[in-house]
Amino acid sequence: MYAERPSTRVPGAVLWSVTAGPAASPGTGTVPGAPWPAPRPGAEESASAPAQDVLPDGCMDLVWSGGRLLVAGPDTRAHASDPLPAGAAALGVRLPPGAAPVLLGVPADALRDARPELADVWGTRAARPWADAVAEGGSAALEHRVAALLADRGGRPRETTVVAGLAARATPAADIADRLGVTPRTLHRRSLAAFGYGPRTLGRVLRLQRVLLLLDAGLALADVAQRAGYADQPHLSREVRALTGRSPAALAAGRAGAAASA
Repeated sequence: MYAERPSTRVPGAVLWSVTAGPAASPGTGTVPGAPWPAPRPGAEESASAPAQDVLPDGCMDLVWSGGRLLVAGPDTRAHASDPLPAGAAALGVRLPPGAAPVLLGVPADALRDARPELADVWGTRAARPWADAVAEGGSAALEHRVAALLADRGGRPRETTVVAGLAARATPAADIADRLGVTPRTLHRRSLAAFGYGPRTLGRVLRLQRVLLLLDAGLALADVAQRAGYADQPHLSREVRALTGRSPAALAAGRAGAAASA
């Protein structure tokens, strides 16, 4: 069972959790976020939470699973999560685009398409108190620590909010750079550090999230393409397949099936 709710302490963040129930067959749906890792060797295999695809969303997560605290870096493609063993649970906080590098003190592109343990990012001495706190206090403890450290470090930079908003509307990179009063090259460098990819890729990823909402609403693909700002339906299909590995129709069917079985 997957559940999520907006954080009350970290603006724009989402707290999520997933719990494995009785035996389940591998699924083909998609779960926004929830980038849990593979079970440890020897974990029970007779029952599990089905594997799900985690789609690119421009966000980064801190994930607690299997006694480990991990960082889920920004994805450029669909990431297949492994099934959780029966009775196991994972939880995490999904940070809005541009927030995690401030929290972690590491540029986002250094973690792109990666799932390192927090100890590998910060070192064991700095990461252990976080892992111990989450092991004892769960989501509330993780949210508390993220909120406090982000506040100490000045929070999510306003510039990242502006760039993400403009990129999501398919604003050309040159126009975004003009809006910020920087060169396109400077914008690209800052975007890599803040989001893990340049403004054009960021825009593609964020527009995919708009597509998912429209698919979930049951709109026809031609309407999805028009409302999400694609040139036409073939353009929509090319972009969705490039980012998810599936056609829009297959993606919509998988998500509908996952929702029905939830």
